[in-house]
Amino acid sequence: MQEKPLILITNDDGIESPGLHAAADVVAPLGDVLIVAPHRQQSAAGRSYREVTDRTVYRHPFKIDGRTVTAFSIDGTPAQVTVKGVLDLADRPVSLAISGINFGENVGSGIGSSGTVGAALEAATLGIPALAVSLQTPREYYFSYSTDVDFSAAAYFTRYFAEKILSGFTFPFDVDVLKIDVPADATPETPWRVTTVSRQPYHYGVPSRPENRGKRVDPGYDTRVELDTLEPDSDIYALIVDKVVSVTPISLNMTSRVDLRALQLQLNGDKK
Repeated sequence: MQEKPLILITNDDGIESPGLHAAADVVAPLGDVLIVAPHRQQSAAGRSYREVTDRTVYRHPFKIDGRTVTAFSIDGTPAQVTVKGVLDLADRPVSLAISGINFGENVGSGIGSSGTVGAALEAATLGIPALAVSLQTPREYYFSYSTDVDFSAAAYFTRYFAEKILSGFTFPFDVDVLKIDVPADATPETPWRVTTVSRQPYHYGVPSRPENRGKRVDPGYDTRVELDTLEPDSDIYALIVDKVVSVTPISLNMTSRVDLRALQLQLNGDKK
Protein backbone atom coordinates (compact mmCIF):
# COMPACT_ATOMS: atom_id res chain seq x y z
CA MET A 1 0.00 0.00 0.00
CA GLN A 2 1.38 3.41 -0.98
CA GLU A 3 2.16 5.63 1.99
CA LYS A 4 0.25 8.88 2.23
CA PRO A 5 2.22 12.12 1.94
CA LEU A 6 3.08 13.77 5.25
CA ILE A 7 2.03 17.42 5.51
CA LEU A 8 3.53 19.65 8.18
CA ILE A 9 1.15 22.37 9.42
CA THR A 10 2.63 25.22 11.45
CA ASN A 11 2.18 28.96 12.00
CA ASP A 12 3.32 31.96 14.02
CA ASP A 13 0.01 32.69 15.77
CA GLY A 14 0.26 29.69 18.07
CA ILE A 15 -1.35 26.31 18.61
CA GLU A 16 -4.77 27.74 19.52
CA SER A 17 -5.19 29.75 16.33
CA PRO A 18 -8.38 29.07 14.32
CA GLY A 19 -6.32 29.69 11.18
CA LEU A 20 -4.08 26.73 12.04
CA HIS A 21 -7.15 24.55 12.56
CA ALA A 22 -8.62 25.73 9.24
CA ALA A 23 -5.44 24.80 7.35
CA ALA A 24 -5.23 21.37 8.98
CA ASP A 25 -8.91 20.64 8.34
CA VAL A 26 -8.80 21.49 4.68
CA VAL A 27 -5.66 19.53 3.74
CA ALA A 28 -6.27 16.48 5.95
CA PRO A 29 -7.91 14.54 3.09
CA LEU A 30 -4.74 14.97 1.03
CA GLY A 31 -2.44 13.03 3.37
CA ASP A 32 -1.36 12.62 6.97
CA VAL A 33 -1.03 15.87 8.89
CA LEU A 34 1.66 16.67 11.44
CA ILE A 35 0.63 19.78 13.39
CA VAL A 36 3.49 21.49 15.21
CA ALA A 37 3.08 25.12 16.26
CA PRO A 38 4.45 27.63 18.75
CA HIS A 39 3.05 27.25 22.24
CA ARG A 40 2.19 30.94 22.29
CA GLN A 41 1.87 33.90 19.96
CA GLN A 42 5.05 34.43 17.89
CA SER A 43 3.96 36.94 15.26
CA ALA A 44 6.75 39.00 13.68
CA ALA A 45 9.41 36.52 14.79
CA GLY A 46 10.70 36.12 11.22
CA ARG A 47 13.23 33.28 10.96
CA SER A 48 14.70 34.08 14.35
CA TYR A 49 16.04 31.59 16.86
CA ARG A 50 16.06 32.32 20.58
CA GLU A 51 17.10 30.60 23.77
CA VAL A 52 14.52 28.01 24.76
CA THR A 53 14.05 27.69 28.51
CA ASP A 54 10.91 25.53 28.45
CA ARG A 55 11.92 22.41 26.54
CA THR A 56 8.59 20.63 26.96
CA VAL A 57 6.82 19.24 23.90
CA TYR A 58 3.14 19.80 24.63
CA ARG A 59 0.44 17.54 23.17
CA HIS A 60 -3.01 18.70 22.12
CA PRO A 61 -5.95 16.62 20.84
CA PHE A 62 -7.18 18.07 17.54
CA LYS A 63 -10.38 17.05 15.77
CA ILE A 64 -9.34 16.82 12.13
CA ASP A 65 -11.38 15.35 9.29
CA GLY A 66 -13.68 13.55 11.72
CA ARG A 67 -10.94 11.97 13.79
CA THR A 68 -8.74 12.95 16.71
CA VAL A 69 -5.05 13.53 16.02
CA THR A 70 -2.28 14.65 18.33
CA ALA A 71 -0.93 18.13 17.65
CA PHE A 72 2.26 19.43 19.24
CA SER A 73 3.33 22.80 20.54
CA ILE A 74 6.77 24.03 21.54
CA ASP A 75 7.85 27.21 23.28
CA GLY A 76 9.95 28.38 20.37
CA THR A 77 9.86 30.59 17.31
CA PRO A 78 8.16 29.46 14.09
CA ALA A 79 11.56 28.55 12.60
CA GLN A 80 12.54 26.51 15.65
CA VAL A 81 9.19 24.77 15.73
CA THR A 82 9.46 23.87 12.05
CA VAL A 83 12.89 22.30 12.45
CA LYS A 84 11.75 20.39 15.55
CA GLY A 85 8.74 19.06 13.67
CA VAL A 86 10.72 17.91 10.65
CA LEU A 87 13.72 16.44 12.46
CA ASP A 88 12.23 15.05 15.68
CA LEU A 89 8.47 14.57 15.39
CA ALA A 90 7.97 13.43 11.80
CA ASP A 91 8.01 9.67 11.34
CA ARG A 92 9.04 9.99 7.68
CA PRO A 93 10.07 12.71 5.21
CA VAL A 94 7.71 15.68 5.00
CA SER A 95 6.23 16.17 1.52
CA LEU A 96 4.84 19.67 2.04
CA ALA A 97 4.98 22.35 4.73
CA ILE A 98 2.14 24.83 5.22
CA SER A 99 2.57 27.87 7.44
CA GLY A 100 -0.70 29.60 8.33
CA ILE A 101 -3.39 30.49 7.88
CA ASN A 102 -2.21 33.78 9.36
CA PHE A 103 -4.37 36.46 10.93
CA GLY A 104 -3.34 39.41 8.75
CA GLU A 105 -1.72 39.91 5.36
CA ASN A 106 2.03 39.56 4.78
CA VAL A 107 2.91 41.80 1.84
CA GLY A 108 5.58 44.28 0.85
CA SER A 109 9.22 44.71 1.74
CA GLY A 110 8.71 43.91 5.41
CA ILE A 111 7.87 40.24 4.94
CA GLY A 112 11.26 39.29 6.37
CA SER A 113 9.83 39.92 9.83
CA SER A 114 6.86 37.64 9.23
CA GLY A 115 6.91 34.48 11.32
CA THR A 116 4.51 32.92 8.82
CA VAL A 117 7.00 33.44 6.01
CA GLY A 118 9.91 32.58 8.30
CA ALA A 119 8.54 29.13 9.10
CA ALA A 120 8.00 28.40 5.40
CA LEU A 121 11.53 29.51 4.54
CA GLU A 122 12.93 27.34 7.31
CA ALA A 123 11.12 24.34 5.86
CA ALA A 124 12.54 25.21 2.45
CA THR A 125 16.09 25.09 3.85
CA LEU A 126 15.34 21.46 4.69
CA GLY A 127 14.38 20.76 1.08
CA ILE A 128 10.61 20.85 1.66
CA PRO A 129 8.28 22.77 -0.68
CA ALA A 130 6.34 25.24 1.43
CA LEU A 131 3.32 27.52 1.42
CA ALA A 132 2.99 30.64 3.58
CA VAL A 133 -0.71 31.53 3.66
CA SER A 134 -2.15 34.74 5.11
CA LEU A 135 -5.64 36.23 5.22
CA GLN A 136 -6.19 39.98 5.10
CA THR A 137 -7.89 41.03 8.32
CA PRO A 138 -8.53 44.28 10.18
CA ARG A 139 -5.60 45.24 12.42
CA GLU A 140 -7.48 44.45 15.61
CA TYR A 141 -7.41 40.76 14.67
CA TYR A 142 -3.67 40.48 13.98
CA PHE A 143 -2.82 39.11 17.43
CA SER A 144 -6.17 37.51 18.20
CA TYR A 145 -7.72 34.08 18.16
CA SER A 146 -11.09 35.50 17.17
CA THR A 147 -13.65 33.11 15.76
CA ASP A 148 -15.29 36.06 13.97
CA VAL A 149 -12.77 35.75 11.13
CA ASP A 150 -13.95 33.57 8.24
CA PHE A 151 -11.06 31.44 6.99
CA SER A 152 -13.08 29.48 4.41
CA ALA A 153 -11.79 31.25 1.29
CA ALA A 154 -8.19 31.20 2.52
CA ALA A 155 -8.63 27.51 3.33
CA TYR A 156 -9.88 26.89 -0.20
CA PHE A 157 -6.73 28.41 -1.73
CA THR A 158 -4.55 26.59 0.78
CA ARG A 159 -5.96 23.30 -0.41
CA TYR A 160 -5.82 24.33 -4.07
CA PHE A 161 -2.08 25.00 -4.02
CA ALA A 162 -1.33 22.12 -1.63
CA GLU A 163 -3.08 19.75 -3.99
CA LYS A 164 -1.08 21.08 -6.94
CA ILE A 165 2.21 20.36 -5.18
CA LEU A 166 1.18 16.96 -3.83
CA SER A 167 -0.08 15.97 -7.30
CA GLY A 168 3.39 16.34 -8.75
CA PHE A 169 3.91 20.03 -9.47
CA THR A 170 7.58 20.82 -8.89
CA PHE A 171 8.73 24.30 -7.99
CA PRO A 172 10.87 25.81 -10.76
CA PHE A 173 14.51 26.53 -9.96
CA ASP A 174 14.90 29.41 -7.50
CA VAL A 175 11.34 29.08 -6.18
CA ASP A 176 11.38 27.73 -2.62
CA VAL A 177 8.16 29.08 -1.10
CA LEU A 178 4.81 30.27 -2.43
CA LYS A 179 3.55 33.20 -0.36
CA ILE A 180 -0.22 33.39 -0.66
CA ASP A 181 -2.20 36.42 0.52
CA VAL A 182 -5.98 36.25 0.38
CA PRO A 183 -8.24 39.34 0.41
CA ALA A 184 -10.64 39.69 3.32
CA ASP A 185 -13.69 39.48 1.05
CA ALA A 186 -12.39 36.66 -1.15
CA THR A 187 -14.48 33.67 -2.18
CA PRO A 188 -13.36 30.48 -3.93
CA GLU A 189 -14.21 32.25 -7.20
CA THR A 190 -11.80 35.14 -6.55
CA PRO A 191 -9.07 35.20 -9.22
CA TRP A 192 -5.44 34.70 -8.26
CA ARG A 193 -2.26 35.82 -9.95
CA VAL A 194 1.48 35.45 -9.57
CA THR A 195 3.08 38.58 -8.17
CA THR A 196 6.35 40.09 -6.99
CA VAL A 197 7.18 41.30 -3.50
CA SER A 198 6.67 45.05 -3.51
CA ARG A 199 9.67 47.16 -2.62
CA GLN A 200 7.32 49.35 -0.62
CA PRO A 201 6.84 48.76 3.07
CA TYR A 202 3.26 48.00 4.06
CA HIS A 203 3.53 48.11 7.84
CA TYR A 204 5.24 51.28 9.08
CA GLY A 205 6.61 51.71 12.57
CA VAL A 206 5.36 54.80 14.40
CA PRO A 207 7.18 56.81 17.09
CA SER A 208 6.47 56.27 20.75
CA ARG A 209 4.17 58.76 22.42
CA PRO A 210 6.04 61.97 23.30
CA GLU A 211 5.85 61.34 27.04
CA ASN A 212 7.46 57.90 26.60
CA ARG A 213 10.33 58.73 24.24
CA GLY A 214 13.63 57.79 25.78
CA LYS A 215 11.83 55.96 28.59
CA ARG A 216 9.98 53.05 27.02
CA VAL A 217 9.09 51.62 23.61
CA ASP A 218 5.54 51.72 22.32
CA PRO A 219 5.56 49.02 19.62
CA GLY A 220 3.11 50.80 17.36
CA TYR A 221 2.73 50.58 13.60
CA ASP A 222 0.47 51.69 10.80
CA THR A 223 -0.31 50.46 7.30
CA ARG A 224 0.09 52.68 4.27
CA VAL A 225 0.18 52.28 0.50
CA GLU A 226 1.85 54.80 -1.83
CA LEU A 227 -0.29 54.29 -4.92
CA ASP A 228 1.75 56.65 -7.14
CA THR A 229 4.84 54.43 -6.94
CA LEU A 230 3.22 51.04 -6.28
CA GLU A 231 4.36 48.35 -8.74
CA PRO A 232 1.37 46.94 -10.73
CA ASP A 233 2.83 43.43 -10.59
CA SER A 234 3.32 43.45 -6.82
CA ASP A 235 1.68 41.60 -3.95
CA ILE A 236 0.38 44.85 -2.43
CA TYR A 237 -1.22 45.93 -5.72
CA ALA A 238 -2.92 42.58 -6.22
CA LEU A 239 -4.28 42.41 -2.68
CA ILE A 240 -5.13 46.04 -1.95
CA VAL A 241 -5.94 47.56 -5.35
CA ASP A 242 -7.27 44.68 -7.45
CA LYS A 243 -8.47 42.60 -4.49
CA VAL A 244 -7.30 39.31 -5.99
CA VAL A 245 -5.30 36.53 -4.36
CA SER A 246 -1.58 37.23 -4.50
CA VAL A 247 0.72 34.25 -5.11
CA THR A 248 4.35 35.28 -4.76
CA PRO A 249 7.28 32.94 -5.47
CA ILE A 250 10.05 33.44 -2.92
CA SER A 251 13.66 32.30 -3.11
CA LEU A 252 16.08 31.46 -0.35
CA ASN A 253 18.76 33.14 -2.46
CA MET A 254 18.78 36.74 -1.24
CA THR A 255 21.53 37.84 -3.61
CA SER A 256 20.71 41.14 -5.28
CA ARG A 257 19.90 40.95 -9.00
CA VAL A 258 22.87 43.03 -10.07
CA ASP A 259 25.76 42.53 -12.45
CA LEU A 260 28.29 41.15 -9.97
CA ARG A 261 31.33 41.96 -12.11
CA ALA A 262 30.17 45.53 -12.66
CA LEU A 263 29.60 45.94 -8.93
CA GLN A 264 33.07 44.64 -8.15
CA LEU A 265 34.57 47.11 -10.59
CA GLN A 266 32.60 49.94 -8.97
CA LEU A 267 33.71 48.91 -5.51
CA ASN A 268 37.31 48.74 -6.75
CA GLY A 269 37.03 52.27 -8.09
CA ASP A 270 36.81 50.93 -11.67
CA LYS A 271 40.29 49.38 -11.35
CA LYS A 272 40.80 46.50 -13.74
